[in-house]
Amino acid sequence: MSFPALDPVVRHLYVHVPFCPSICPYCDFHVLTRRAGLVEAYLAKLAGEAARLADTFDIDLDTVYVGGGTPSFLRDTEITQLTDTVRRFLGWGRVENTLEINPGTVNASRADLWRGVGFDRASVGVQSLDDPTLKFLGRTHSAGQAREAIGTLLGRGFRVSGDLITAVPGQPLDADIHGLVGLGVGHVSAYTLTIEPGTEFARRGVTVHEDDEQAGFERTEELLTAHGFMRYEISNYARPGQESRHNLAYWHGRTYLALGPGAAGHYPATAAWPGPHPPLTLRRTNPHLHEWLAGEEGENLPIDAVEYVTDALFMGLRLRSGIDLSDLSRRSGLDVLDRYGPVIQRNVQRGLLVQEGTNLRATPAGWWVLNRVVTEFLEA
Repeated sequence: MSFPALDPVVRHLYVHVPFCPSICPYCDFHVLTRRAGLVEAYLAKLAGEAARLADTFDIDLDTVYVGGGTPSFLRDTEITQLTDTVRRFLGWGRVENTLEINPGTVNASRADLWRGVGFDRASVGVQSLDDPTLKFLGRTHSAGQAREAIGTLLGRGFRVSGDLITAVPGQPLDADIHGLVGLGVGHVSAYTLTIEPGTEFARRGVTVHEDDEQAGFERTEELLTAHGFMRYEISNYARPGQESRHNLAYWHGRTYLALGPGAAGHYPATAAWPGPHPPLTLRRTNPHLHEWLAGEEGENLPIDAVEYVTDALFMGLRLRSGIDLSDLSRRSGLDVLDRYGPVIQRNVQRGLLVQEGTNLRATPAGWWVLNRVVTEFLEA
């Protein structure tokens, strides 16, 4: 079985910066506080990794996303070195270049520098505009700093997205949403507080009740829609034209490269593949900084057709527009409707999915239980 080629040119890049000023009690990402020499070693290693990617792939970037961690925690010389490395080896995004930002790291001169090195979109970790809620979440910035940061970034010409965490005990969610929208952001990412194993919240026995999760999930959509935002993905809302182009590449199953420890990418295969495999490799870099620095860089995992389809369904069903099953069949070599027809029809009858021709999308009720729906595809 042969597979039609995906676009052999990689147009998207994610860069992971693993450093934070402090570790939030809900965070289970690969992050650590900076120590002497670590950032320097990280930046040197990043350059070598970027050079290898440039030698391996055909790259013409539309988007760059620098996340973490807290990339804005890097000093001015360090963020300049990072962006210089990306430009030298891989180029820079023609369409969108995003920097994740902690409100407490923003001032006018730093915002000017970030714009000067090429970032045009800011993803700001607001989380709440209520100081007691921020204190509970272990955030190091205040609500006032978040408001000032967004104003500064908008004034420097950034497209600004604000992150919110919902279902936090005692959180004034309505005020958070009204306040964030009133600051002028064009995009909101809203995530339910989840208690992950191994986090400080888990050790402290913090719990989030499902009723509170669902109430926050529904109320967020109600308020943001009333303010003119469209829910274009399960956790993301935008005014027209303000969608995250980079994240849409993930949700549409595009190839993308990853730099840094703890990053993951979907790479085009660099050699012909026999048998039923799409030309795609999942690249996971080592999540442990010291091991990554020592040369233990991670693993390349071939993605077979079934894995490719189930991953595409999980990502595509997160989108309001859903996924084109005919296109997915073409890309994967599997007859998706034939293989997964019973699962699709069962969830259509439950009111969790809608099928119109070859388009499949989740209903609002289906979004709420999307993990359960996708598990049925995995088990089929």
